[in-house]
Amino acid sequence: MLIPVIISGGAGARLWPVSRESDPKPFMQLPDGNSIIGKTFARAANLSGVADILVVTNQNYYFRTREEFEKSCDGVKLDFVLEPFGKNTAPAIAAAAFRVKERFGEDVVMLVLPADHLISQQDIFQLAVDNAVELAEQDFLATFGIEPTHPETGFGYIEKGGSISESGFEVFRFVEKPDLGKAQEYLASGKFVWNSGMFCFKASAFLEALSQYTPEMFEQISSCWEQTNADSLPLVLDADSLKRVEGDSIDYAVMEKANNVAVVSAAFEWNDIGSWAAMADVFDEDSNGNAVEGDVIAIDSNNCLVDSKQRLTAVVGVNDIVVVNDEDATLVVHKDKVQDVKKVVEALKQGQRPEYSEKKTTRRPWGGYTNLIESAGYKVKKIVVFPGQSLSLQKHMHRSEHWTVVVGKAEVVNGAETKVLEANQSIYIEKEAVHRLTNIGGTDLQLIEVQCGDYLGEDDIIRLQDNYGRI
Repeated sequence: MLIPVIISGGAGARLWPVSRESDPKPFMQLPDGNSIIGKTFARAANLSGVADILVVTNQNYYFRTREEFEKSCDGVKLDFVLEPFGKNTAPAIAAAAFRVKERFGEDVVMLVLPADHLISQQDIFQLAVDNAVELAEQDFLATFGIEPTHPETGFGYIEKGGSISESGFEVFRFVEKPDLGKAQEYLASGKFVWNSGMFCFKASAFLEALSQYTPEMFEQISSCWEQTNADSLPLVLDADSLKRVEGDSIDYAVMEKANNVAVVSAAFEWNDIGSWAAMADVFDEDSNGNAVEGDVIAIDSNNCLVDSKQRLTAVVGVNDIVVVNDEDATLVVHKDKVQDVKKVVEALKQGQRPEYSEKKTTRRPWGGYTNLIESAGYKVKKIVVFPGQSLSLQKHMHRSEHWTVVVGKAEVVNGAETKVLEANQSIYIEKEAVHRLTNIGGTDLQLIEVQCGDYLGEDDIIRLQDNYGRI
């Protein structure tokens, strides 16, 4: 039995402004209309013998992740381990190993896949997985090394040791991201592969290695697992004990310390979508090497990447630049500096600007909303509620709200009163009034919300009942 474990975490700061904490990289939509995580689901589900997939992700991404899975997979069961907050990959994979051990047995093989990789050659991927499973069944901790095609400075490397099988090797050492000179040496030697961050091992073998090489973390995550209600669906790790878990990557905590680590040298095409430069491989290119997506005009420009789904963008007389337009932000960066985009996110955080984490349009399990206008004392939103869905029963301590339906049919609980509203009808919700909005029509409900108050933050919501477990 093989259980794919998809790890989905991190905000993808190098892909700002499209990727943000509220809508991170795995959910980015590609030109073919599929999301990155959707492609990962499909790739895992299409592996031979796979009947179950486990996802480890942030609790806030549960409904969105389930949505993407349902678009991509049919006939495969999905299970979740949800984190109230991230603690890096080693604790996340350990929690997954406990879950796999509990549900399927300690010697079941886990295939650990990041949610944000693109691999197009399913047949070659299947062959590499088969080779990794063979190593895992011999109690190796297997990782996947990608045969390098150029001297890349943005990836870590693995130096291959002695041969174990046709494509399996002992790991001689892990190497951090090199400078260009070192990367050229590694490529010329033929001994190095890119460190993909994908792994394959028995649940028991990983937990044993974690216990041996990072015992304090093992005890902490074991305690967290014991405090977690394993019967709840979806399973949410106990927040209080998770706070005490030491955070670290699987490479530092286990792989670089263990003596039973193997690497499968893989020949499939691989893109970890780590920066905007990597996205150039996903978009179509024109005759001048410009990779474009959306409404773009490029004149006398070469080797640019322009992503502009929101509005018309024209570039004239420029070379080797990246231009990305989102609803509320525009990024312009030279291709040589794409790794520094995360510095923009850091600057936004320091300035306490919401753009580092929030988008103008925010998804919710019931639909979503778009901020149209925000100023001192008031905010205007467009709210969309899917058919049959409801916002939580809630109240606000700092603001009142006025709702006007523009499309669809709404049922509104407002204190002791329940009313049905249709297009061009409105209702006033007083501060501290208990209220709820439900779409009782057959199409998306659209309304305009005007908030007035001394504080208009999204955390001014006291949920009294919620269909999505967010209390």
